[in-house]
Amino acid sequence: MNIYDKAHDLAKAMKESQEVQEITAAMKLVEADPDSKRMLDDFRQRQMEIQQRMMSGDMPSQEEMEKMEKSFEVLSLNLNIRRLFDAERRLSIIIEDVNKIISDSLAHLYAPGQA
Repeated sequence: MNIYDKAHDLAKAMKESQEVQEITAAMKLVEADPDSKRMLDDFRQRQMEIQQRMMSGDMPSQEEMEKMEKSFEVLSLNLNIRRLFDAERRLSIIIEDVNKIISDSLAHLYAPGQA
């Protein structure tokens, strides 16, 4: 068994998954509507800026976080954007689950006696 072949098989399965197909379809719908695309792009830009600030130790204010939450709620009223967010959330859960499976299989290396 070649671990890299298995990783490529997993990547292929994820790429062909229903979740990725739903993200692709939702993105096409969002991109077809200039207003939706602009709103989503603006939100993602602000989101990225906040994440970068957080990584450098600059925590956003409560007001900034509330503003982002409100923006998310407003964006979610757009059916195509909500569809995209939902599909992205489902894919994120799969990625987290796969990561946990891999991490759990190696836990015995770092916590002897627990396998």
